[in-house]
Amino acid sequence: MLSIVFDTSNRNLSVGLARDQKLFDFCEYSAWQRQSEFLVAEIDKLLNRNHLTREDIGEVIAAKGPGSYTGVRISLTVAKVMAFALSVPLYLASSLEIYRHGEDLSLCLMNARSKRSYVGMYQGDKIVLPDTILENDEVKTLIEAHPEAKICGDTEFLGIPSANTDVLVNLAKADIVRNCVENVMAAKPVYLKEL
Repeated sequence: MLSIVFDTSNRNLSVGLARDQKLFDFCEYSAWQRQSEFLVAEIDKLLNRNHLTREDIGEVIAAKGPGSYTGVRISLTVAKVMAFALSVPLYLASSLEIYRHGEDLSLCLMNARSKRSYVGMYQGDKIVLPDTILENDEVKTLIEAHPEAKICGDTEFLGIPSANTDVLVNLAKADIVRNCVENVMAAKPVYLKEL
């Protein structure tokens, strides 16, 4: 089955095509606060380059947040419209979960601004720490408490190197049971607020 996969929740615009959960073509580049200008055009370029049409798409898989407010809204809007218009299943995965490092214990991070981080911890498909928002000092304490964890995602703002991960590969392999959207038009983005 052909899947279109994309994420606009952070700095990059990431768009790919997968068949049976295996990514076979993609584009990914920095497009901070400009994803809305490029997302649909990049989807069309990928389809054209592979001699496919939108009608060939069998499912839509996208990141639902947390992340950039506008980026998350763009991704979700395009995903919902495509799934609804094509009458195909929609799967929405956590923007943090797609940073995970294979089956390793992964502490996934993204800058939430104002000295805060979006944080989630995963071991493969298992959720160890549900997505939350923490003060950066709390994140550093969490990292110290889990020295075995791979630190993944947007970590530059903390001065910590990130383990290499492939967002689109992880998105294509997202847990379809947990991430299946029953009512496409009722799907909502995830905006984490301070606890």
